[in-house]
Order: sequence, then C-alpha cells, then structure tokens
Amino acid sequence: MFRGLRHINPLKWLGWLFSPIRKNGAFFVFMFVLGWICTQLEIMPYYLRNRGAEPYELSAPELFLDIYIVCVLLMLVPKKIRIWVKALLYVFFYGVALVDMFCYERFESTLTPTMLMLAMETTGQEAKEFLSGYLNWDIVKSGVGWILLLIVGHILWTLLRTLSKKMRQRIILPKVNDVFVTGLQAVLGCVVAWLLYSSISQTWDNKVAIHRLFSYDTIGEVEHEMTKKDQAKLYIPVYRLAFGIYANSLADTQIEQLKVASDKIQVDSCSYRVPNIVLVIGESYNKHHSQLYGYQKPTTPRQVALEAEGSLVKFTDVVSTWNLTSFVFKHLFSLYAVGDSGEWCDQPLFPEVFRKAGYHVTFITNQFEPKAKEAVYDFSGGFFLNDPELSKRQFDSRNTKTHRFDDGVLKEYEKVRKSEGEKVRNNLVILHLMGSHVDYRARYPQKTQTVFTPQMYERPELNDKQKQILAHYDNSLLYNDSILAAVTQRFADQDALVIYVPDHGEEIFDGSPYMYGRMHGANIDYRLARNEMEIPFWIWGSPIYRENHPYGWLAIQNAKNRPLMIDALPHLLLYLGGISTPLYREELNIIAPNYDMKRPRILKGVTDYNQLKRP
Repeated sequence: MFRGLRHINPLKWLGWLFSPIRKNGAFFVFMFVLGWICTQLEIMPYYLRNRGAEPYELSAPELFLDIYIVCVLLMLVPKKIRIWVKALLYVFFYGVALVDMFCYERFESTLTPTMLMLAMETTGQEAKEFLSGYLNWDIVKSGVGWILLLIVGHILWTLLRTLSKKMRQRIILPKVNDVFVTGLQAVLGCVVAWLLYSSISQTWDNKVAIHRLFSYDTIGEVEHEMTKKDQAKLYIPVYRLAFGIYANSLADTQIEQLKVASDKIQVDSCSYRVPNIVLVIGESYNKHHSQLYGYQKPTTPRQVALEAEGSLVKFTDVVSTWNLTSFVFKHLFSLYAVGDSGEWCDQPLFPEVFRKAGYHVTFITNQFEPKAKEAVYDFSGGFFLNDPELSKRQFDSRNTKTHRFDDGVLKEYEKVRKSEGEKVRNNLVILHLMGSHVDYRARYPQKTQTVFTPQMYERPELNDKQKQILAHYDNSLLYNDSILAAVTQRFADQDALVIYVPDHGEEIFDGSPYMYGRMHGANIDYRLARNEMEIPFWIWGSPIYRENHPYGWLAIQNAKNRPLMIDALPHLLLYLGGISTPLYREELNIIAPNYDMKRPRILKGVTDYNQLKRP
C-alpha cells in the first residue's frame, strides 16, 4: 500500500498551494489592487479622513486571504466555464467598488443599508436625474478615477495578453526543465503557505466578528453587535454591500410583522380627553445634569420656572429600557411592553391607533429622516418609521428634511401647522430632537448660546479637554431648555399637555472611569444605570388644560413619584386621548388607580433596575 507514496513528489504538493494564484493570476493581481485602492482611499469614518486617521491596518493580509479563497473556488469550476465566471466577477466587483467610492466621495459615506433602501425606492426617472446631476468631471478626478484607471489598465492588459498568445503560437519557444519548474512552484508554494498562515493568524478575529455579525435574527441585535469594541471591520465594498442587503432583509421581516399587527387595532370609541397631546422625545439626556433635578449649574432655568409656576410636574423615578436610541424607539412606539411574549413588532404602533381614533398625527424628527450616509444605528431606529406604507398608516404630516439645530424642528412644525390651517381639532404631535447627541459642541449655536466654559468647573480629576467636553454638554442642555420652553409656549393658548421624555441618558464624567458617551457591555451596575438609564420625565399642562381638567391634573401630580419605565408610556397616551381599545392596559398607565408599581423594570432585557444596589 506504500508503493504509491514513493511516486508522490512533495515539491508538487507545495506547488499546488500556488496553483490557485498561477491559474488565476490576472484575477488575483487586479482584484488585490482594486481592494487596496478602496481600503487606502476610503477612511472610515469619512470625517476622520483629514484628521490623521489611518486605513484599516490589516487590509493587505485580509485581502490576500479573501482573494486566495475566491481563486481556490474558481479552481473548482471547469476551465471552459471559469473564464465566464471570472468575467461576471470582474463586472460585479468593479461595479460595486465604483458605486461605493462614488458614495464615499459624494455623500461622505460608503455603502449603507439606508443607501440600498433609498435606491430600491428610486424610480427610473429619479435615477436618470440623479446620474445627470452627479456624474461629471469632478467625480472622475476623485477616488472614482483611480478605479476607472485600473479598469482601463485591466482592459489593455487583456488585449495585450490576447495578442501575445497569438504571437506565441507562431514562435517555437525552448522547453524549460520540468525539475526547475517544479522547484520554482514549490518555492512559491512555500511563500503562499507562509502568507496564508500569517493572514489567518492576523485576521481570524475579524473573520469571527464578521460571521457573528451575519448570524443575528433582528436588526436590533445587529446594531448592538456594532457597538462592541471587537466589531466586524467590513473593509471592502463587497462586504458592505452584503451587510446592507442583510440589514434590509432583517428590517423587512419586522416591517411585515408590524403590518400584520395592524390588523389587531380595534378602536371602540374616542372621547378626545385631551385634544392636543404633544410628545417631545429628547436625546442622550443625563438626568443628573439637569438643574430641574438638582444639578448645581443652571442648565434648565426655564423648566425650573415652569415648575415654580405650577404648570410642570417632574417625575422622579423614571428609567429607559436601553441605552440605544433604536431599541428605545421600538419600545416607545410599540404597544408591546418589556416582559410580554413575542417581539416588539408583534404589537401595533401607538401613532396608528391614534390615527384610527381620529387624531391628526404629526411627526417631526431631527434624526430619522432617511439619509444616504445614515449609520446602522439610525437605520435600525428609523426603518419602521420611514417605511412608506407604515409611515402613511402612522402619520398625517411629517417633515422632509432635518436641521443642524433643534430650532429647525419648531420651524418644521410651524410649516405643518400653517399648511393644515385651523381645520384640525384633535392633535397628537411627536417632536423628535437631536438633543445632546454626540458631538455635543455641534448641538447648540456656540457663537450665541455659550454660557458654560471649562474654567467654571472645579473638577481637579478632569483635564482641560474633559472640562471642555463637559461645558459643551451642559451648554447643549441649556439650549435644549430653550427649545422645550418654546414648545410649551406654542401650546399655551390651547387645551394641551406636553410630555417630555429623552430616549436614554449619557456618561458625562460622573464617576470613575471618567468618560463620556455610553458603555455597551453586558454588565449593568447601578453606576451605569444612574448615568445612562435614569432620565428626566415631565408633563406640562397649559392653563386651559388645568382649568378644564382639574382631576386629570391632580392625577398627574399624584403620580409624580411612582416608578416608571418608558415602554409603558403608550398606555398613558391612549388614556389621555380617551381612546377605548382592547389594546389599552390600565396597569401600565402611570396615572391610573390600578397602575402596577411593582412591575419589574428590566434594563437591556437582562437586569431589573429595581433590584440594583445603590451605593
């Protein structure tokens, strides 16, 4: 049985490792160069391109590994078919790279799920107008030009290679020694073996992360994965395209579930208890930096004044469900409550219930208008609001553009109100602010609204840069205070309630380790919950409301110290609207007599806030 082994040449074995490259040489070289151009010119994220950011450091070994694997797969294809398969791959890879680079140069972002969503909704005429407006000489001179140059070079090389083949048929070349060829291939095989080992060892963690990213069942889980430090590096256009398709498919599944859930909506009657209900959703608001809740800096003077005059009731024990906007929005808009069976998308969205009850529903958002460079976080939070059919089911009016500052939300609302005129009597208005979203310095007009400076903070544990970030954050809260006061003024002469709730809190140097932003680890202790989950929550009543509904106002005042998690908020809204529906659950309405004050408040689906130990 060992006789056959004597005839096996180990040099040939090593040579086989080089065979995928040797038999697909042009494919390997040109696709490697294509990938290299994309990884070197497309700095992620885009805004760091001119701030010393470096390209993905493992692009070379990962490119080698990925393209080698494709070459191995090509070896499995019969030779007669292989040439056509490679031609299709060339068209696909070059095409995706051109689109990706074009998006990067024109929209400051590579391919995203939102871009694909917008592309699928674009008509032929819109696509024609788009191309005529954006395809010009400037785009050729950008990074797109390098890819076009590579394509031209590839075409010229193919023509020259075809010509040289014909010439070789007419020329008799000297025969090369077989031993020399075998030895050379063995040496090259050894090089390939070393490169494969090196590439696999360096990029294994990223391959594991990519596999993990594509293994989830919901877009929310995907978003949570993208918050991890070891998140997948989708370093080439093909990976980004695959991710966009994958993310859209997950979103589509939940959209279909929401459409099915719409059939559950049954409105028996509606008394329009409060004719004008205004829900203002904030962003990244650390409760402990609010003057209204005892912060030493005057960050909310207008809210403090409203409370002093008796028109604003602040609630003292309110937490969010997550520290990610998208998760919070799903819980906030769905009538699903944390702890229920099934998923959030198995229950209807409360704005649709209000519409069916006869309310005019307006949605003005400064974040979730679909934009080409939208990150997965905004895509995950806004896909069910931006789906054309679901949007029509939920909203009568909404804005079509976002603004740099949140005063733009007020301007957008004024446009809607003027267009609707006086014909609308019962209104649900949802205003979604940018609030104090990172980057804090971009959340307020610095030239006119800067009050707090680094020198005002006696925090020796913080350096000058951290104090400056802290000052920017507090200034953003002060600006936010002016926006909220302006909202109440717009409804001062109506029978109205304004409810303010941020999506979650924010780390802002309140405890070691001193940091800002949010922590996304699995462990939730009280320190994290205090900064990122505890949120301000208040209800403002207009003079007319307080006069017309004394018992309702008294119920609100009596409930201010009750514990609340904001996934229950839709049931309070249904009550305030006087909407009679089987979907309403009194035990989740914080101002109802039978409100369940012992309900567990599960943070991020894992930790009961009520059981966390306070220091």
